Amino acid sequence: MSQTTETGTRGSWFWGPYSRLALIVFLITLVLDQAHKWWMLEIYGIADKGRVYINPFLDLVYVKNIGISYSLFDQESYSGQIMLAAMAAIATLALWLWVARSGGSKLLAVSLGLIMGGAIGNAIDRLVLGGVADFFSMHAFGYYWYVFNIADVAIVAGVIGLLYDSIVASRKDAAKPL
Repeated sequence: MSQTTETGTRGSWFWGPYSRLALIVFLITLVLDQAHKWWMLEIYGIADKGRVYINPFLDLVYVKNIGISYSLFDQESYSGQIMLAAMAAIATLALWLWVARSGGSKLLAVSLGLIMGGAIGNAIDRLVLGGVADFFSMHAFGYYWYVFNIADVAIVAGVIGLLYDSIVASRKDAAKPL
């Protein structure tokens, strides 16, 4: 049962007007991330190749990240990895409720779908590999940025989408007469 608000239709607790779009983006992101990680590890064999030069600013390398961004909160134990995966699952549930309950927009749904897909992709790595599999190493002028994966790219793109959506929404609200 959905509700109508000033900003549009709000969904039920678990399904809303843009839930289908968010679910599709979530599943595509998750499948692409997991398929790429499987290919890199099992077919390409990146773990045995070491650093692979691609171009002057990008290398491929296998790094298993046992923490979160920039290896914060390193968790060497499997129980620590389970805890981090559970945190990702809880955050994903909260994001799902956000997309279902809000009247939102297509951009909001796509952004949240990207973040949820990336979070669950990395959570699966934690449970299966004991840490997140990262492969892309960007660098320039001797400075190496962190090593990342498709899930990380999806999460960053989703956050950028959320920021853009909030700016556009606040500009529209500011333009409304009082």
